[in-house]
Amino acid sequence: MARLQLSNITKRYGDLKAADDVSLDVVDGEFLVLLGPSGCGKTTTLRIVAGFIEPTAGSVRLGERDITTLPPWKRNAGLVFQSYALFPHMTVSENVAFGLEMRKTPKAEIVPQVIEALRLVRLDHLGDRLPRQLSGGQQQRVALARALAIRPDVLLLDEPLSNLDAKLRQDVRVEIRELQRKLGLTTVMVTHDQEEALTMADRLVVMSEGRIRQIGTQQDLYERPADRFVADFVGRSTFVEGRLDGEGRFVSAGELVVACDGSGRAPATIALRPERLVLLPPASPAMDNTFPGVVEFISYLGSQVDLHVRLSPKERVIVQIQNRPEQPLPVIGDAVRVGWSRSTGRLFLT
Repeated sequence: MARLQLSNITKRYGDLKAADDVSLDVVDGEFLVLLGPSGCGKTTTLRIVAGFIEPTAGSVRLGERDITTLPPWKRNAGLVFQSYALFPHMTVSENVAFGLEMRKTPKAEIVPQVIEALRLVRLDHLGDRLPRQLSGGQQQRVALARALAIRPDVLLLDEPLSNLDAKLRQDVRVEIRELQRKLGLTTVMVTHDQEEALTMADRLVVMSEGRIRQIGTQQDLYERPADRFVADFVGRSTFVEGRLDGEGRFVSAGELVVACDGSGRAPATIALRPERLVLLPPASPAMDNTFPGVVEFISYLGSQVDLHVRLSPKERVIVQIQNRPEQPLPVIGDAVRVGWSRSTGRLFLT
């Protein structure tokens, strides 16, 4: 276990910067998630830490060591791949022992370390099986045990849950997080799945086009996104285009006049979280912002329902409501009232 520091990491491929001046400080025992769409630079950054890619510029420190130019096997980093990368002809125990053997660990120490690693992932009873005899979730845990067996200073997870079905993915991410907390292991995970990131991370790093857009806790990024990209990628938002009128109001392209916390005169976009918008009963008092609308589309999500409501020819918002048996759901074509407080909208100047 150790602190991980990346300083001004850049990786160029010709004119393309796969990583562009990336600096991170991951404290000992922290679970940090690199989040972003495909091609944003998150996997490149992780592989630079692992030693599979050499940076064009910048440095990587693990604990007290500068590991920028060290080969992967000298970094004491445990890596779990998206595909698990298990050897099909080796048993579970042999797969877990492989990294120890490559590090010339004395044979007398290998067996107890393998047993301990498998016990941590609750697979110590399956050591003699081959990978093909295991479920996807069990194979994922074998890959995790192999990474843990070397007693790494840092654990690196490269989309480790993407090959699992949705229900199993939910279960395994809880197992990984609980195990990481138990061991106090410094961990960096790459994912494009925001639900995974929000569930597992101590802090998140949102990346785009090789650069860091924002670093913070789940609440930081959700409540105070730094820009439109973060507001769109972390959680869901409806974006309404328009302008600030200089009188503390936002005027949309469809001429909706919205009370907001902005000032000045400038083109702007307002981001609205669906769960912060309210469907108002006909006789209820108006809110800071109250508009009539028509339900155009309904997404039934079980415990919640998303209503796509047309407020003007140019604006449609999503209102998320709880699905309660005692509350009749609107149908397409219903006239409704939508409201939200002035502090709900997040303004971005454009």
